[in-house]
Amino acid sequence: MEGSIIWILAAFVIYLLFMIVIGMVYARKNENAEDYFLGGRKLNGAVAALSAQASDMSGWLLMGLPGSVYALGTGQAWIAIGLFIGTVCNWLFISRRLRRYTIRANNALTLPTYFENRFHDKKRVLLFISSVTIVIFFLVYTASALAAGGKLFNSVFGVEYKIALTIGAAVILIYTFMGGFLAVCTTDFVQGTLMLIGLLVVPLVAYGAISGNVTEVLDASKVAGGASAYLSLMSNGGKPYGVIDIISQVAWGLGYCGMPHILVRFMAVRDEKELNKSKGIAIVWVALSLAFACIIGVFGRAYLYPGLLTDGAEEKVFIEMIIKMFTVDYRLPIIGGLFLCGILAAIMSTADSQLLVSASSVAEDIFRGVIKKDADDKTVLTMSRITVLVIAVLAYIIALNPNSSIMGLVSNAWAGLGAAFGPTVLLSLFWRRTNFQGAVAGIVTGALTVIVWDYIPLVGGQTPGSVTGLYSLAIGFVLSLLAIVIVSLATPAPSEEILKEFDDVVNNRNIG
Repeated sequence: MEGSIIWILAAFVIYLLFMIVIGMVYARKNENAEDYFLGGRKLNGAVAALSAQASDMSGWLLMGLPGSVYALGTGQAWIAIGLFIGTVCNWLFISRRLRRYTIRANNALTLPTYFENRFHDKKRVLLFISSVTIVIFFLVYTASALAAGGKLFNSVFGVEYKIALTIGAAVILIYTFMGGFLAVCTTDFVQGTLMLIGLLVVPLVAYGAISGNVTEVLDASKVAGGASAYLSLMSNGGKPYGVIDIISQVAWGLGYCGMPHILVRFMAVRDEKELNKSKGIAIVWVALSLAFACIIGVFGRAYLYPGLLTDGAEEKVFIEMIIKMFTVDYRLPIIGGLFLCGILAAIMSTADSQLLVSASSVAEDIFRGVIKKDADDKTVLTMSRITVLVIAVLAYIIALNPNSSIMGLVSNAWAGLGAAFGPTVLLSLFWRRTNFQGAVAGIVTGALTVIVWDYIPLVGGQTPGSVTGLYSLAIGFVLSLLAIVIVSLATPAPSEEILKEFDDVVNNRNIG
């Protein structure tokens, strides 16, 4: 095993150095804030597609989701179904119109700036509220990625969790700090490709290793409810799925139209022709990735038998499969190292995007937008890099607990961002009557609902989420949507200038 570890370590070192080199190359290409935050709107279709999806899925795809399926069965696939529907709708309905509107709305570089320009918010209330919301929830989201990295290094190399966490955070910080958006997107393209290869190959090899006898092995391992229940979409840990459970899991898909690190890819694509190319690539990638992530959970349960992962170790199922497959069964440790890098890729591709979006919210939106309006691009770039460092350190502190659940951290952050921004993005693009007051009401209502639902013990010492079992994103999204509609209708209609901009976007007129 010691010889295998050396080969795996070699693969990791080569991979991490490659990521840092990419950051160094693109560091010289950042001439202004638009280059650092949007890559000068020069992304091609393939890079935009894989970057968006790789930054979206994170370590959750290769650790959180397979771990849930491993522990409770294929009923956990309802989350994947909801995410697939959300991805398709995001690319088909949101991407093109958002790209047009951000250009028409005074060439907005970030989501908060888009809100400000879309609703002609001269007092920059929307800019400030949305920027603060991004930083708060991205702290938790970034912490989930760093925690996944710590668990990966800890599981593979036996390195103490805190040291492992430090190594992963340092590499992500270096290339994001130096290279900005183009470095992040290029590394995401590489990482998205590596993730997909690992997702496809490992479960197929495992299936061959158990000679296709999945059902028999599952019965032998005494999964809850037996193999038939374990493999049923309507069973959750041997218990029947309720309506609330299914709604809560499918509701994950609602989060897509409010994720700043995904939406910014739509804004950065070179042109609409490239955007059309991106749609097909992204939809195929996410369909394959989600399906095979669920398959890993099932096949991993059979492949690792009689071994059993419990007490939070379920999230390491993919890692354990790769280690067993390439260091014990087939003795190809360098290949195993590359596939383990696929898990690291999933973690890094999300963390880097979240750091960059958080940096843009603080440096571009709060610092230049509110505090120092005459700041030049050089000052903004310096401030953004300082912000990347500060956010990384704070996320690192949150992730220091080795018992942190990747699934739990992602769930909370995804709900907060999706409920706060999803309805506002959706109605700002498709409902002409949406106004400034409605947008403020929607963002505040969505964010506060998630915080109250998940963190405030209002019912007999328990949170509303714990009592009802309903995912906070579902209730937060609905209440935010209602708040926007009710407040917009109860307050003055948008100005003629705002309405004209909306009509220009709908009819593709006067787009720069």
